[in-house]
Amino acid sequence: MTDNSSRSDDALSDVLQDFRLAGVSYGRCELRHPWSISFPRQDLLRFHFISKGPCWMWAEAEGWRSLGMGDLILLPQGIEHILAGAPGPCEDSVAKCQVIRHGGNVCEVVQPGEGEQSVIFSGSMALGAYALHPLIRLMPAVIRGCDVAANDPVVTPLIEAMASEASEAKMGSATMLSRMADLLTARLIRCWVNKNENATSGWLAAIRDPQIGRVLAAMHRDPGQHWTLDTLAELAGQSRSAFAERFSTILGEGAARYLARLRMQLAQEWLAQHGMAVADVADRLGYESEASFSRAFKRITNHSPGAVRRAKPGRIDMEFGF
Repeated sequence: MTDNSSRSDDALSDVLQDFRLAGVSYGRCELRHPWSISFPRQDLLRFHFISKGPCWMWAEAEGWRSLGMGDLILLPQGIEHILAGAPGPCEDSVAKCQVIRHGGNVCEVVQPGEGEQSVIFSGSMALGAYALHPLIRLMPAVIRGCDVAANDPVVTPLIEAMASEASEAKMGSATMLSRMADLLTARLIRCWVNKNENATSGWLAAIRDPQIGRVLAAMHRDPGQHWTLDTLAELAGQSRSAFAERFSTILGEGAARYLARLRMQLAQEWLAQHGMAVADVADRLGYESEASFSRAFKRITNHSPGAVRRAKPGRIDMEFGF
């Protein structure tokens, strides 16, 4: 007998193995009370690690919450939020900060003063593989590391190592912290996935389903393949009708619609962020011509691919770059 749970785990592993973060920017902040920093919404994953001192975070859905030394906060969708030395109104500290750049995308941010000191390591990063974007959209807007990582023996030592590295500015510490943050973020996302293994519908349930999960992994791995309902059903090991019904039941839309949206979301990323030529995108996604791709793109996104390619990407950082 075939172990279905093992096969579904294989599908999830196929997606998770592509997890990689493209480091956008990192900053080590030394802030003296009173202080407050507003972080605008962005289309990047953001995290904050509290190394020392008082820190409060405000987000619209939760209000103010107290953070302590060793806390790591992950904001998968990059929502608007505020960090501050105390809850309540306070003048934004950005204009008062001294910024020291250490090369690349790493900087040190210092607000001088006589008040109690807070030391925070913050960063913004982009997912390097589209396969995990549906998963990120399912995650809560704010995740506290200790809330999801109770069963991961690596997370606590990793947080302790970050705390030690962030406690003082050492040669190469910014680079070390950025690498540890990448690893820690990947493990926290995996912890959240494992914590929600009983989902019965949606993308997370689909990727864990023995038949549908195999199909999703294949579509995300090679979205430009000439997939048809017949080839997808064959991959799932089901009849055409059984596969179509099962896919729609779990994901709430048909396989063709899901694949079309996947391709167009990828196309938007390649056009807007990488400036790829429309013809190259069409070819990479398996369309017979640029015209057929353009029609499909406009039907799903309500924009022409040329307009998306010409649009300037939104501002994703603050004055000091994270």
